[in-house]
Amino acid sequence: MLGRVFPAVRATICTIMKLHATLTQKYQTVTGYDDGWVEINAVRFTHSLVVLPEVPPVSWPVLHFEKLGAADFEIILATEPDVVILGTGTKQHFVHPHMIAALTRRRIGVECMDNQAACRTYNILMAEGRKVALALIMPLI
Repeated sequence: MLGRVFPAVRATICTIMKLHATLTQKYQTVTGYDDGWVEINAVRFTHSLVVLPEVPPVSWPVLHFEKLGAADFEIILATEPDVVILGTGTKQHFVHPHMIAALTRRRIGVECMDNQAACRTYNILMAEGRKVALALIMPLI
């Protein structure tokens, strides 16, 4: 149609994408991951850890999802996040409600997913300014 009205103009579809810069450099950001490791601000970790936006990552003494207990969430509870993203390893597992009862009583949500999805979700929520905690159970490879 445009070619008929304006012969010199060719009909071209153009998609414009607006990009926004985010200021995540001052926060703990997941910069890479694979099955046996995660990078936080380009520092590689191969052990389970808890990541919060404004403090350095902390080791988390959880070796396997099957060994996870209510006491393991105490370190996370002390940080008072709005939501916890629990990376359960290479496969998604769901935590029993009694294990996270202390978090639930304080209206802290817990989302379970595999580690790679957890890392992506954490970055999105952190970039939105949410008070999020990432708890990753790193598999022993």
